[in-house]
Amino acid sequence: MKVYNTLTGQKETFTTLEKNKVKMYVCGPTVYNHIHIGNARPYIIFDTFRRYLEYKGMEVSYVQNFTDVDDRIIQKAQAENVDMKEIADRYIKSILQDADGLNVKRATVHPRVTEEIPEIIEMIQVLIDKNHAYEVEGTVYFDTRSFEGYGHLSKKNQEELEAGARIAVNEKKRHPMDFVLWKPKKEGEPAWASPWGEGRPGWHIECSAMAKKYLGDSIDIHAGGEDLTFPHHENEIAQSEAANGKPFATYWMHNRFLNVDNKKMSKSVGNFFTVKEVAAEFPYEVIRFFMLSAHYRSPINFSRELMESAQSSLDRIKTSVKNMKHFTEHASKDLLTLEEKNQLKEVHTYRRKFEEAMEDDVNTADAISVIFELVKFANTYVQGSSSREFAQILHDEILSLCHILGLLEQSEEDHLEQEIETLIQKREEARKNKDWATSDQIRDQLKSQGILLEDTSAGVRWKRINE
Repeated sequence: MKVYNTLTGQKETFTTLEKNKVKMYVCGPTVYNHIHIGNARPYIIFDTFRRYLEYKGMEVSYVQNFTDVDDRIIQKAQAENVDMKEIADRYIKSILQDADGLNVKRATVHPRVTEEIPEIIEMIQVLIDKNHAYEVEGTVYFDTRSFEGYGHLSKKNQEELEAGARIAVNEKKRHPMDFVLWKPKKEGEPAWASPWGEGRPGWHIECSAMAKKYLGDSIDIHAGGEDLTFPHHENEIAQSEAANGKPFATYWMHNRFLNVDNKKMSKSVGNFFTVKEVAAEFPYEVIRFFMLSAHYRSPINFSRELMESAQSSLDRIKTSVKNMKHFTEHASKDLLTLEEKNQLKEVHTYRRKFEEAMEDDVNTADAISVIFELVKFANTYVQGSSSREFAQILHDEILSLCHILGLLEQSEEDHLEQEIETLIQKREEARKNKDWATSDQIRDQLKSQGILLEDTSAGVRWKRINE
């Protein structure tokens, strides 16, 4: 298997630190809002890679964090006059609902920054003790010049980095590229006790401390969106390797950006969509299929037309599966014919081609193309005279390859429940914004589908009218 390693800038043969075990850390979201459609891409891509590794018999320890303390979370809590934890809990629940809808497997561990403060403080202290960090009036900075390899991931040297950096007037750091590990408390903000006074951690140190706690000093894969390469992942390498004295991650994997109608997604441009907004129009499974239809290291363009095309393509696979099931239930003979046995020799080549695509840097686009080749074969050769066994083998083979990609695993009932939850969430947002017309419209839409909403002190509950 080959994977592209951002650290070396080339495809490399994939090997693990421990036989048949993979330690994988994927940067998670800052929980101040619902995730947008661009956030969905790393969720889906690296979940699919994890699934493939598990399909190949590997035991994957998969860690994906939630950053639950941040300026944006604090500002939203202050604006709503609620506790920061209430904001974080609200959006973690929302994000996990979207992840479930996208059929993204839960991580082995989903650590939250606010629950890992002792480990973060401990790592900062180690960096100070090793002269890789220094404290100035309650702020602790990482000394980037103390770490020889700084800039290697982003392919930048110190001079290039410093040329584009600035030191703010109120900062006391030694060098422009030094970054914050611990920041002192501000009035009205949450804070924790530390050797340097009350405060809270900087963003970069969080992931280093959580990766160390849950996966160890050295891991196999660190992944995320390309926007994290610098400075976040660059800083993680510096912190972790300076503190632990060992290589941090063997492979660094980054997915490219998602554009909307060939433009960068932006609220100011008006082309910003949350996953929930898209899922209200297209099933979650279509979003997943769409994301897998392009190679993760290629930019992907999102548009209504492309989503409609993805839905049509996915329906072609589903129709073939349903047809194969129909043939298994109505076949006139049970066992394979001699001709069918010969045809199955070709069927077995599709799995090999599928695996070759996935093992060429997780090429899900080519893997999906192989599934369509198999669908075409099934549609051509399974006919009224086919045996039950032949139809069953093709039915199972199509499903098996789809399941590796996290597709066609959910029942129609699962899809319906996800759509209901999405509409309820959309209604809650409308109510919060005092958009009563939209709120009533969604309630009426669900009622027409046989779903009754009940607003209770514990939140919204729903039931089928005929229950």
